[in-house]
Amino acid sequence: MKDFYCTCGQRIYFDNTECLSCGRQLRFDPEQHAMVALTTADDGSALEGEAWLVDEAGHRVRDCRNRTQYRACNWVLSEDDPQPYCRSCRLNKVVPHLERAGNVRHWSKLESAKRHLLYTLIQLGLPVQGPQETGGLGLEFAFLEDSRSNANVRESFVATGHARGLITLNLAEADDAYREKTRQQLGEIYRTILGHFRHESGHYYYELLVRGTDWQSSFVEVFGDPDINYQQALRRHYAKGRTNDWQQHFISSYASSHPSEDWAETWAHYLHMRDTLETASAFGLRVNVPTSTRDIPLQALVDQWVELTVVLNALNRSMGLADAYPFVLTDTVVTKLRMIHQVIQAASQ
Repeated sequence: MKDFYCTCGQRIYFDNTECLSCGRQLRFDPEQHAMVALTTADDGSALEGEAWLVDEAGHRVRDCRNRTQYRACNWVLSEDDPQPYCRSCRLNKVVPHLERAGNVRHWSKLESAKRHLLYTLIQLGLPVQGPQETGGLGLEFAFLEDSRSNANVRESFVATGHARGLITLNLAEADDAYREKTRQQLGEIYRTILGHFRHESGHYYYELLVRGTDWQSSFVEVFGDPDINYQQALRRHYAKGRTNDWQQHFISSYASSHPSEDWAETWAHYLHMRDTLETASAFGLRVNVPTSTRDIPLQALVDQWVELTVVLNALNRSMGLADAYPFVLTDTVVTKLRMIHQVIQAASQ
C-alpha cells in the first residue's frame, strides 16, 4: 500500500474519508489509483441525492451509492460513469440484510478488506471485472449469513469459498471473536478477512488465467494434478491432520490438502508479500519494489522479503509479541511463487 498524503500535506490512509487537518473530503479514485482530496461542487447536474466532488485539477467525481446510503465505501466514480456503484461495489452479487442491527458495521469491515484486495489486484495489472463486463467468467462477491449468527436465515452453514468467479464470505468472519475461535479450532497461523479474500481470489485467477491454457502443464508439474477428487482430499486432510514435513513443501498446512488449495494459499502469500513490500518501501524502509510486476524478478522479491520479515519478527519480539511472520520459504515454495509471479507477469502485459 502506498503512503498517501492530503493536499494540505497531512498523512492519510486508505480507508479515510475526511482530512482531520484541513477538512477536505478524502476518497480513493480507482482511475488515478490514489487517494484524492475533494471539495463539494453541486451544480444540480449530479444524480438525485448526490453531489459532484472536485479534485485540485478540476476533475469531477461522485460518491459510490454505498457511501451515500450506508457510509460503507470511500471509492468514487468518474464523471462519465453511468453506474451508481463504484468499481469495487458493483462486483457485489449479494449483500447481507442491512436493516438488521450490526450488519452494516460487519459488512463495512468486509468491504474494507475487499477494497484492499482490489487495490493490489489493480496495482499488479490483473483483470478486475464482473461477469456483466466480461460476458463470461467474472469476479463477484456474496456476503451471506447462516443460522448460527442469525436465527431467521434458512441456511444452517455458509462456508467461505469460490465457485466460477463468485467469492462467498460468511458475514460472521467480520466478528473478531468468531474468527479467532475458528482460527484456534483449525490451527491456522493467519486467519484474517483480507487473507480470505486473497486466498479465494487465487481460485478465481486459476480459473481465469491457468485452467485450459498453456500454463496448465506447468501447474501440474509444480503444484500437482488439480483434478484429484477434491472432497476426498479434504476429508483425508482433516482426518489425518498435517504431516510432520509439510513445511518442506508447502507454505501452509492447508496448502498440502489439494493442489488447488496449494495454488490458492501460495497466491495469497504472494499478494501478502507484494502489498507488504510496497508498504515498507512507501514508509522508507530499505526495500525497492517497482510498481510494475514486469520490472522485478521473483528472486529479488524473495530476497527483499526475507530481509524485511527478519525486521518484522525482531520488532514483534521487542514488544513481547509472537513473530509476525512464522513461515518458511523453502526452495519448493519459491518455485511455486515463481510460477505465480510469471502468470501475473503475463496477464499484466
